[in-house]
This record gives sequence, structure tokens and C-alpha cells, in this order.
Amino acid sequence: MNSILLPLSQAAAVPSSRTWFDNPAIQNKLGYALVETLAMTFVSGAITVILGLLLGLALVSTGKRGQFRNPTLYWVLSQIVNIGRSMPFIILMVALIPLTRLLVGTSLGWQAACVPLTIGAIPFYARLVETAINDVDRGKVEAALMMGASGRQITWGVLVREALPILIQSATVTIITLLGYSAMAGAVGGGGG
Repeated sequence: MNSILLPLSQAAAVPSSRTWFDNPAIQNKLGYALVETLAMTFVSGAITVILGLLLGLALVSTGKRGQFRNPTLYWVLSQIVNIGRSMPFIILMVALIPLTRLLVGTSLGWQAACVPLTIGAIPFYARLVETAINDVDRGKVEAALMMGASGRQITWGVLVREALPILIQSATVTIITLLGYSAMAGAVGGGGG
């Protein structure tokens, strides 16, 4: 029995200067995969922040405290956001393959991964936007109304401006979430892997 263990103990005692980075496959693919991952994260993130902000503003504007109250439209938008937020990303990615092929021309690669990444993250960011803007002090909106501000001035000059630090923080959380989603996208041929 000692004769079997002896070679193993000798092998364990030999120091190895090789690391996982010395693997030629990793050396050849790591840089390209990193660029793909960053590209799909930032492209999806930019589109998500723009469209998610608009969807979040639509939720606020049609909600109970909104300037253009419309309970039916708010309910529809809110249900779309709730369904979008509750959908597991891997299922969403597979379900969106036909739409991805229609928009991008393929269902493989980092460009194709941007479609489900964006569609999956927009509802997430929209709900964060709605929460941030609903936290703006109502007195600031009333003061702007008393000074004769238009709806656009209230939305962009008061609500968005006052909520901007939280909106930036929410965008950061969303982009980090997209980075995690991109790992799942890479596992099924979305690039970055």
C-alpha cells in the first residue's frame, strides 16, 4: 500500500510553476471573449437605461401620483413589467430566438445576445426608475406647478433631476445584473465564452 501512496506524495511535493493562464486555449480566447462580454453588456446596458427610463417614466406618469393618470394604461404597463421581471433569463433567451433572428439575422454571437439581454433588463430597470421617481418629494413637484412648469419641465427638470443619483445607482445595479446574465448567454452560444 505504501508503494502506491509514495508516488502520489512525491508528485504532490513537486512545485508547479504553471497556472491556468498558461493554457494556450485560454491565452488565445480570453481577450476576445472579454471584449465580447463587455460589448454585449454595455450595448445592452445603454439601450436598457434609455428604454427603461422611458418605461419607468410612463409608469410614473400614468400612476396614482402621475400627471396623466390612466389606471388602465398603468395596469397594463405594470403587468408587462411584472411578467418581464419574473421571467427566468435562460427561458426568455430561448423564447426570443425567433425575434433575435428577425432583428439580428442570427441567434448566435454577442450581437444576438444583446436582444434578450436588453428585453430582460428593461422591465427590471423600469421598476427601479419608478421607485426612484416616486420617492421624489411631492412638494417639489407642487412648487414647480405653482411656478407654471409644463409637464415636460416637471418630468425632466424636477422628477428626473431630483432622482438622478438613485437613477445612476439603479443603472449600475442593472449593468452588473446584465454582466451576470451575459455569462448565461455565453453558455448557450451568445458570445463572451
